Amino acid sequence: MKKFLLMVVLSVCSIYAYAQNTVSGKVVDAESGEALIGATVLEKGTRNGVTTDIEGDFKLKVDNGAMLEISYVGYERIEIPASSDLSSIKMKPSYVGLNEIQVLASVAMDRKTPVAFSTVERKTILERASNQEFPELLKSTPGVYATKQGGGYGDSRINLRGFNSENVAVLINGVPVNDMENGRVYWSNWAGLTDVTTSMQVQRGLGASKVAVPSIGGTINILTQNTDAEKGGNIYYGLGNNNFQKSSFYVSTGLTDNDWAISLSGAKITGDGFVDGTSFEGYNYFFNVSKIINDQHSLSLTGFGAPQRHGQRQSRKTIETYQKNDRGIKLNTDYGYLDGQLVNVEDNFYHKPQISLNHYWSLNETTDISTALYVSTGTGGGGGVGGTLLQPDVNGNGLEDDLYDLEATRQANYENNDYANGGDGNATGFLRASRNDHRWYGMLSTIDTDINSSLSFQGGLDLRSYRGIHFTEVTDLLGANYVLDNSDINNPNKRAKVGDKISYYNDGVVLWEGLFGQAEYTQDKWTAFLSASVSNTSYKRVDYFQYEPENQESEFLHFLGYQVKGGANYRLTDNHNVFVNAGNFTKAPEFGTAFLDFTNETNEDAVMQKITSVELGYGYRSANFNANVNLYHTRWNDRTLVESFQVGDTLYIANLTGVNAIHQGVEIDWVYKPITGLRINGMVSLGDWTWANDISDVQIFNELQQPVGDPINLYISGLKVGNSAQTTASLGASYQFQNLKIGALANYYTDNYADYDPNDRTTEANIGVQPWQIPDYFNLDINANYSFKIGNQETIIYGNVNNVLDADYITDAIDGSIETVEVYPGTGRQWTIGLRLKF
Repeated sequence: MKKFLLMVVLSVCSIYAYAQNTVSGKVVDAESGEALIGATVLEKGTRNGVTTDIEGDFKLKVDNGAMLEISYVGYERIEIPASSDLSSIKMKPSYVGLNEIQVLASVAMDRKTPVAFSTVERKTILERASNQEFPELLKSTPGVYATKQGGGYGDSRINLRGFNSENVAVLINGVPVNDMENGRVYWSNWAGLTDVTTSMQVQRGLGASKVAVPSIGGTINILTQNTDAEKGGNIYYGLGNNNFQKSSFYVSTGLTDNDWAISLSGAKITGDGFVDGTSFEGYNYFFNVSKIINDQHSLSLTGFGAPQRHGQRQSRKTIETYQKNDRGIKLNTDYGYLDGQLVNVEDNFYHKPQISLNHYWSLNETTDISTALYVSTGTGGGGGVGGTLLQPDVNGNGLEDDLYDLEATRQANYENNDYANGGDGNATGFLRASRNDHRWYGMLSTIDTDINSSLSFQGGLDLRSYRGIHFTEVTDLLGANYVLDNSDINNPNKRAKVGDKISYYNDGVVLWEGLFGQAEYTQDKWTAFLSASVSNTSYKRVDYFQYEPENQESEFLHFLGYQVKGGANYRLTDNHNVFVNAGNFTKAPEFGTAFLDFTNETNEDAVMQKITSVELGYGYRSANFNANVNLYHTRWNDRTLVESFQVGDTLYIANLTGVNAIHQGVEIDWVYKPITGLRINGMVSLGDWTWANDISDVQIFNELQQPVGDPINLYISGLKVGNSAQTTASLGASYQFQNLKIGALANYYTDNYADYDPNDRTTEANIGVQPWQIPDYFNLDINANYSFKIGNQETIIYGNVNNVLDADYITDAIDGSIETVEVYPGTGRQWTIGLRLKF
């Protein structure tokens, strides 16, 4: 019997061994030949699988005759027999023209591009988006500090290495979207476009961008879906706290037999908002039409936009005010009621569609040219109060209280219009909107050529023409017949009605011409680059109210800038790499600094800002553990600061040159995959951002070169830069078991100082006095998703709870003492649930 059992066991083992085989292979991008790290290789119909290593290689034991399923985010899923030639498995991008867009957008490549960067892929965006916005999806990225500010829809902000959005370049498919006058990014213009984002890459510091964008803190690259190469789509419906609802659809024809591809998506998002009086209604749309003309030419037409209107909370309150009010952190005094309907004192409405036509030309086997022509037209603005809205006092008597002086426990009430306006028909108080329309046209063209097997060159042209149109518009007279306005010298004593322009009306014209070039050398374990760019920024102001028609246009002010940067990456082994980069560039002052006190008088003494940055990095890659360490030092010299002061009837402007700031720090991030399905990621970011020096004895002179007033001093040396947490950390984990995936993300913030104006630190009493420090805080988010089939259609349920512990914390503050500091509190617990059906 023992011999018989032994024979049976040996026979079974030999049959099993004969039935299995170990296969190995390499997965690469079909067009570039780059290894795809982390691609999933599965034995079809089983859970047996592995992921590719840092060279794109894999080994897997499978049954004889098995089929392999290979998938990677952004690429078409493929099936291949395990017995086939697996030495170079080529995967094609799942979006038409994706590689060309990546070149135009200067997407950084792991272990090759010598810059610090983090990438959030589409799958993660869909899992975590819920009711969050673009900046919040990046909060676990080193160097990033993102908040909802007042809590209104689309009112989020982001700081990168201590620099605000004016100094962080944001590109969508390689096209810049920062405001051409002040550099700001208004995220409400792009709210909801997470639905069509393929990936979002944050390049910290100098970044990989070859476009002449002088970004000091870094660059945020957002890539949209373009058009799926496969036919299909999805529909989605979600809901959440405070009546949040979202419905969306996406559909693609795929690449047809005659090489056309069309995709279209749309969404509607509504809700009451977590903060009182911040209800919102937003839409977004996206379309792409692509045509592969032949092997050399293809065209892609893309358009997207996100029209929206939402209430805002722009009035910060003291900590005590929130604590004593029964609405707590939801308190908002920037809204009221009229005729039973909610009316926002502060609101925002905007629509900024962007349309681009991209032409991709493969000149020959070594040279490609990518060109984008784009147009962006913005219309909208923000609401507010004009004049003075008088209200009854707390006892209902008299007209004692200005709207903005109301007690925090009381709400604005417009029901009795007699209190708002006088009896002669002229509005003493009314509602208005500050409009900021614009027309923006641009061209971005890049040539990419391989000189030989090791050396390549990229260069191109960046042209932009922008006109910002600024005016105040009457939106509601609150029962009055008109508002008397005397701001237009060409139409004095105007009786303005709803829709008329008042107070100011001017245009800001900005022209930009940029030329850039980059050489890249790749040899064995080395990758090195050197790039340079030159750009000219021209400003002109047109004022229709303060000047007669023949004098309404100012002369152009021109600011010629440059950018030089270089770096190298060296792969020490298959697991270790190091890199270094350094750069020096200049940045034009903002439009508002180029003209004095909102007039056409030019500021001839405005100077270029100068930035120098250096960074060292180390990376480790293995099958289950990846880590990065980055050290950076950025010095910002001649940061634009302008001080204005009155002497008699004359207003004088002082350019405070020589104001310098230093931003330096260490960033560490890692991903660990100890077992199949479990992923643990974390980061620690330690910043030290300070003003570098005091400014002493800045004397102002009049046009006769006579000294005016006392010399100006700024006592800011060693003061911490405010408005962003300098130390941040995060720890996240996710686990996938069959069709269920659960995740959690914890974030911690400290060394966060209140925002303040360095121009105010003018007395010796300010020496060494740091701004008010926001208390440390911790936040925890959780998410889960479950996939299943409805018929043959893949369906996914998403669930998110943000700030699951309902932590009470402060995110933003304006400097003061503990009694006087005015703050925005963080939002409380919020949840969403949604279902996506793919077809």
